[in-house]
Amino acid sequence: MTGENEQCRQARGCTITSKKDSKESMKAVAWYGNKDIRVIERPRPMVTDPHDVILKVTSTAICGSDLHIYSGCVPGMEKGDILGHEFMGIVEDVGSEVKNLRKGDRVVTAFDIGCHKCDYCTGKEKLYSSCDNTNDSKQQEQLYGHRTAGMFGYSHVTGGWDGGQAQYVRVPFAETNTLKVPSNLPDEKVLFLSDIFPTGWHATELGEVSAGQTVAIWGCGPVGMLAALSAQYKKASRVILIDNVQYRLDYAKKHLPGVETINFSKRSTLEQLKELLPNGPDVGIEAVGCHYTQTTSHKTQMMIGLETDPSEILNEMIMAVRKGGMISVIGIYVGTTNGFNIGAFMEKGMRMAAGQTPCQRYWSTLLPLIEKGELDPSFVITHTVPLDRASEMYKMFNEKTDNCVKVILKP
Repeated sequence: MTGENEQCRQARGCTITSKKDSKESMKAVAWYGNKDIRVIERPRPMVTDPHDVILKVTSTAICGSDLHIYSGCVPGMEKGDILGHEFMGIVEDVGSEVKNLRKGDRVVTAFDIGCHKCDYCTGKEKLYSSCDNTNDSKQQEQLYGHRTAGMFGYSHVTGGWDGGQAQYVRVPFAETNTLKVPSNLPDEKVLFLSDIFPTGWHATELGEVSAGQTVAIWGCGPVGMLAALSAQYKKASRVILIDNVQYRLDYAKKHLPGVETINFSKRSTLEQLKELLPNGPDVGIEAVGCHYTQTTSHKTQMMIGLETDPSEILNEMIMAVRKGGMISVIGIYVGTTNGFNIGAFMEKGMRMAAGQTPCQRYWSTLLPLIEKGELDPSFVITHTVPLDRASEMYKMFNEKTDNCVKVILKP
């Protein structure tokens, strides 16, 4: 990522640090500390490796996981890092080994950076988000035993790649990490193929959601809503969204007819869920993540470094989901937690699956559904503003003011 003290960095299969055009500048959204987001001028990126393209960004979004960075919950950030992993645009320049893209092509980009060479990218499961060749983080390897793929606009723990909340962005392994989109579909309908639409779908894949099942989703943000959309498409019999922000629950009910909601600020989730589903849901989906802790105990432990993540939501899900049920975790967690109820999880015979979304795996399924009008993820958008207002919109999105659900930035 282009921090203030940039050094040339390499992963196994590519160059992370972009060459820069010192004669051409661009605007970009950069991190400077806890709740300190600035729009700055930076040199434009250039083709650095032969499999690169340069995109002129037409639309980019603020993701809920960007708020983990904004709130200081993600390790490995450096001042001046360029943010943003949900973006699309027009191909501006093409590397010498790129055969299937040309200048002027309109594409959306996956947040996860695959190489299409390693065993994870090329295997049957198409685990692009586990790519072996696009993340150089030794810190992550020490934390997890392995490295994930590199990811745009996130921490140096995930490679420190420049993000797409900018006027221009470099995309490595472009033929793997971009998807051409039809000219008749506006940005708003296809932008979320970069992350949150595949992630909502991924939640239902991890949870093995099928026709007739009951599904409870913790978190009624954009990803939670798109997980609900995906569960409904897969003919779940009941879908219940859980949150403590009433306008988000009302928004979901308006745009997703048939969903049920729980506001846990009024009564406990467990009490309300038991009234709706006495035996508990078949599937629980965690779409919240690491920085929404509620108890003083976990807030204190996180503050003094005894844990990086709270276990509250996961424990509540273990208590709520039926015996033999499934838990799907797509909310972002970064390290360790205390007080995890492993006993209840084991004794209830439950299963859990988690992971960053391999967006590219789902493109062949989701783009046709958008083209045919069967699914439209654009309903989550509430605010579309110029890139210059990024700092203001991060604050609004984080504080949940002005009925904000999803923000699109226009460079």
